[in-house]
Amino acid sequence: MSVVSQVILKADDELRYPSTGELSAIKEFFQTGLMRTNIAATLAENEKKIVQEASKQLWQKRPDFIAPGGNAYGQRERALCLRDYGWYLRLVTYGILAGDKEPIEKIGLIGAREMYNSLGVPVPGMAEAIRCLKKASLALLSEAEAAEATPYFDYLIQGMS
Repeated sequence: MSVVSQVILKADDELRYPSTGELSAIKEFFQTGLMRTNIAATLAENEKKIVQEASKQLWQKRPDFIAPGGNAYGQRERALCLRDYGWYLRLVTYGILAGDKEPIEKIGLIGAREMYNSLGVPVPGMAEAIRCLKKASLALLSEAEAAEATPYFDYLIQGMS
């Protein structure tokens, strides 16, 4: 849910107008809107490149994942991993666009750990994969954009840790 939606719903629940502090939060949300949309566009336009770079980094750090018996051993398993990386990158863009981590929580983290555990996928390995995804993504952003995007990647990493 965006900052605007949160402020409106909270004020309405309390039968009041938004406070000065809440209006300031909305103002900041709008002021960073162009940067957030630019970040989302950069990540979306470079998804394939980011996923390839992140997977290359991960396989170098953890060759056991793609070795016989590893969770990403074989073409099908590796393709599923790459699909998930793209999904998590998209999830981060949702949070950035909303200016809120709630989409990451609601769409991505609820049930993800249980799913990976049931499939025998090491959850710490997914956190490491998302760290690689973060590194590959931030390399394409300006310093200010990277600072804006970092908390969303970190939230996802923390949720998978």
